[in-house]
Amino acid sequence: MSRLKSSERRMKLILKLQQSKERITADKLAREFGVSRRTIFRDFNALSEVEVPVTWDEYRGYGIMEGYSVPPLMFNQKELATILVGLNFVKSQVDKNLIDDAKGVELKIKNALPKELKAYMESLDNKTIVDPFLHFGHEKKEGGNWYALSNAISERRTITFEYKSQSDSKVAERKVDPYLLVFYRDHWNMIGFSHKRDAIRNFVLDRMKNVKILDQNFEEKENINAEGLIFRSNELGTDVKVLVDKSADRAFRANLPTKIFKESAENNKKIKVWFRFENLGFLNEWLLQFGNRVKILGPKELIKKREELLREMLDQQAG
Repeated sequence: MSRLKSSERRMKLILKLQQSKERITADKLAREFGVSRRTIFRDFNALSEVEVPVTWDEYRGYGIMEGYSVPPLMFNQKELATILVGLNFVKSQVDKNLIDDAKGVELKIKNALPKELKAYMESLDNKTIVDPFLHFGHEKKEGGNWYALSNAISERRTITFEYKSQSDSKVAERKVDPYLLVFYRDHWNMIGFSHKRDAIRNFVLDRMKNVKILDQNFEEKENINAEGLIFRSNELGTDVKVLVDKSADRAFRANLPTKIFKESAENNKKIKVWFRFENLGFLNEWLLQFGNRVKILGPKELIKKREELLREMLDQQAG
């Protein structure tokens, strides 16, 4: 093996011993890393030479002295490139607070890196663009207190906040057990259990004000995973049926803000798709991006919304 691969394996070996609550035998480590026992012994000798406090027990195997920590910024180039893509994704978003935080993280990483890796990271900076239309063409805004919410989710603490309704702009006090933070294209949402509605609800972060974390822990009301929470609208929403041109099928599926539960081929150019969605007003506007490549088949309420919106657009254009 090359020196680089040996270095990476030894770093992973240290991390594995740190994370394990029990000692690990050389045989087990050899199997997991796909090397011989002799190689594992050589790795431990090399770690001892650089004063990594590896411990050994004749019957239970290897461990690492409690309290030992590894320098956190020992990345290889592939890992660094992955971090850079993640940071550039965050910097491309519309949430100004997230962008500023991502820039701060990037600066800290650059300042702590060895000279060669810092040069590598800087050579890729501004040359790896994620979502260019958001990155260059969208005004940045305050996107809500996602940091406070992430803390509340982590600690399973109930929150209160003032929420501005999208339909009538009224502001009401809400008390919610926060379960999940989700990013939808250009905004953050929080999904949680609403004490007022006694049900799972979705809240847009930039409509939440005065978020307060209460000294009150909660247990999740239902045993559902992240996917179940995100696509809960499948149960609550209205049945929608559309006819999708195959030329738009890929983009339609990639961005549809719910899950398709049924589909069938209409012919070699069209696909009939069924799904459920709660906010038909939002869906109506979202579907417009596909022009005549997506036809609404039902429900009648959504077809009516489409006709009204198109008439309004034509009247506005004529005026």
